[in-house]
Amino acid sequence: MTRLGLVVAQYNGSVTERMATAARDAAGERGVTIGETLPVPGVYDAPLAADRLARRSDIDAVAVVGAVVTGDTDHDQVIADATASALTEISLDRDVPVTFGVSGPGQSGAEARERIDKGAEAVNAAVDLVETLQ
Repeated sequence: MTRLGLVVAQYNGSVTERMATAARDAAGERGVTIGETLPVPGVYDAPLAADRLARRSDIDAVAVVGAVVTGDTDHDQVIADATASALTEISLDRDVPVTFGVSGPGQSGAEARERIDKGAEAVNAAVDLVETLQ
């Protein structure tokens, strides 16, 4: 059975907790197990947790969920870009699928709440990659 790791950013928690629920629901629908969930303070903190999970022999893939909301500066773009790049490197370095279920940047809080399906999308992409690469 496929075992996933799930990383959940706590910043924008009213959104990310719903994303995590969508991720767990998708895992159940796909018949896979979420072996461990690691909460992290924010999206930018997700790569370290994803790397730790990707190193484990009992984890087949890692799904990361979070929400990056626009502020008064370009900070949201910097955070999203750095995180996406780091997660890609982890996936390639560890040869383990690490999927990016992060909504944003460039979105308001209301838009983030409309995109909770990113949690399910991250899990489905992780499972699809595991099945493709086996």
